[in-house]
Amino acid sequence: MKRWYAVYTQPHRESVAREHLERQGFEVFAPRYIKRRRHARRVEDVPAPLFPRYIFAAFDADEPEWRVIRSTRGVVDLVRSGLDPVPAPAEIIEEIEKRSDEDGFVILARNADLSPGAKLRIEAGPFAEYEAIFQTARDDERVVVLLSLLGREVRAEVPIDAVTPLG
Repeated sequence: MKRWYAVYTQPHRESVAREHLERQGFEVFAPRYIKRRRHARRVEDVPAPLFPRYIFAAFDADEPEWRVIRSTRGVVDLVRSGLDPVPAPAEIIEEIEKRSDEDGFVILARNADLSPGAKLRIEAGPFAEYEAIFQTARDDERVVVLLSLLGREVRAEVPIDAVTPLG
């Protein structure tokens, strides 16, 4: 029976491993998301692996053909317990696939409900109980919000877990 298995790849070689596994006839799932990268005063959105150094391949572990995966270009090994590969829960793969957009990029749930201009309540931290306006999400689990303090709008960064949308 075909199941999904996690494949451990060489650093930054997920796409190489995916390409070579597909050429060998394996069904491969390499979830990616859009990451905001800041460098040299520039901000750009770039594709990034959802699980760095891991992709998923579907195969029947009872058939010996899967053993070629370990010698595939870009692959280090499979996630195994002893000599046997450990299957990934099918529900997790299905859930990740459901959250993918038409281009195949995973929409991260935390940022899905927030759009610029949305009103938020800050639930924790030094600004607890303040209302704010959402501006943007940062890749490091923080959001940028506008607070009204002393008659001025002030930008602040707060953990994404500390805010809840209003209305």
